[in-house]
Amino acid sequence: MTILECSGLTKSFGKKIALNDINLKLEKGKIIGLLGPNGSGKTTLIKLLNDLLTPTHGEARIAGMAPGVETKKIVSYLPERTYLNDWMRVHQIIEFFSDFYEDFKPEKAYDMLKRLNINPQDKLKTLSKGTKEKVQLILVMSREAQLYLLDEPIGGVDPAARDYILETIISNYNEDSSVIISTHLIADIEKVLDHVVFINEGQLVLSSSVDEIRDEKGKSVEALFKEEFRC
Repeated sequence: MTILECSGLTKSFGKKIALNDINLKLEKGKIIGLLGPNGSGKTTLIKLLNDLLTPTHGEARIAGMAPGVETKKIVSYLPERTYLNDWMRVHQIIEFFSDFYEDFKPEKAYDMLKRLNINPQDKLKTLSKGTKEKVQLILVMSREAQLYLLDEPIGGVDPAARDYILETIISNYNEDSSVIISTHLIADIEKVLDHVVFINEGQLVLSSSVDEIRDEKGKSVEALFKEEFRC
């Protein structure tokens, strides 16, 4: 079953074209890497899928629906920047999410907090930037969504925490759902990916399973990425 389909998806800001004629189809049940250099259009694509931007041309469909009120019920979104209120305590945010999302599982959130030694009574303003990002990821992964859109989930945390965060993503999503992870840290996430999408300067460069890249090209995703983008 197709979880995401983009047809001619284009987004421009004035004369600047952020995404140009993206045609893409992704199947459910996969962990997908949305990969590209900084400024390539990754965040623009994720914002379009989360109905935070409107396409200039073309369309996107999530489980057959245009991004909007109905898709927000099945999409769990992790933005690039923290949006939580500093004055709130962690447990208050969990209560807020429980009230707001029918598919939110507070017991999952508290279990992950415990494993990361984060006190639910702490106020966000007392937490480090990395810990805030962990709390935000916990909230996102505590929903039983059909599609998780994660924009740079490991970009702001120390390397020691990245493995745990990736483990959290793998162990807390339903195998019938899909995860799209936007990042430029290829080496850190390659081991968890089933499929990759390369974009550069708003253009779709590649959409391929990781197995096909390794079998047909004889390369790792990171090696192919470096070759493609000369980095």
